[in-house]
Amino acid sequence: MSYIEKKYRDKINQIFKELPLLERTLLRILNKKSVKNVDDIAKLCAEFNKNINLILKKYYPEVKEMNDKLAIKSSLKFYYDLIDKLTDLVRNIENFQKIDPKYYNNLITFIEDKENLISGKYRTICTKELTAFYDQDSRNNLEKILAEKLKRRSREFFTFGSLDVEMKKIATISGASKIEIKPVGTLHKKELESARSIIKIVLDNAQNGEKLFKIGEEIKKFLVSKGYKVVHKQGKVITNAVLLPDT
Repeated sequence: MSYIEKKYRDKINQIFKELPLLERTLLRILNKKSVKNVDDIAKLCAEFNKNINLILKKYYPEVKEMNDKLAIKSSLKFYYDLIDKLTDLVRNIENFQKIDPKYYNNLITFIEDKENLISGKYRTICTKELTAFYDQDSRNNLEKILAEKLKRRSREFFTFGSLDVEMKKIATISGASKIEIKPVGTLHKKELESARSIIKIVLDNAQNGEKLFKIGEEIKKFLVSKGYKVVHKQGKVITNAVLLPDT
């Protein structure tokens, strides 16, 4: 191992040792479950981002030893997702000024399960990624898979990407207990002839037509912003948001 590689690996490890202090501060704030703390959450998110970018751009490229790369990349993966979740939380607080307590609880659980995630889920993912990157046969297979996905993407709305995840977040924040995304089957109404999917919104308590309609409208705005055609109908019990394929 070269001097510079050892030096930068040690710097990376030092940063990882310091980040738990930020995590403990973040947990104290999240446990308050108050939108009033959004500025503090945003500042911590920026601090995580600054440290992870320093590792990624300056130190990590100099690390060559595969076991070190795997350990570092697995930890980075956790922090990538943490920054993404915090960014999403701040954005939703700013947009809606109200967050379901379950949203905070899920984030708290994610942070508290850090070590298990890094040694389990993220290590598995990173092992596959590094193998695919350094093994030529794996890289060739990966390129074929990506090419096939791109070819099919125009016809499959929810197979790839995170639209369903984003819609579930919007629905949860707006007060829904869950949403269900289903293929439409056969529809007889002319305006829905080419529909591909129906989003069914469910509330925890008794169904409220006005609330269902508002949640459906939030989902519709999101989908329209992504370039989809949407028909939103208010039914007796549920709200249907219908995705139409682009023509």
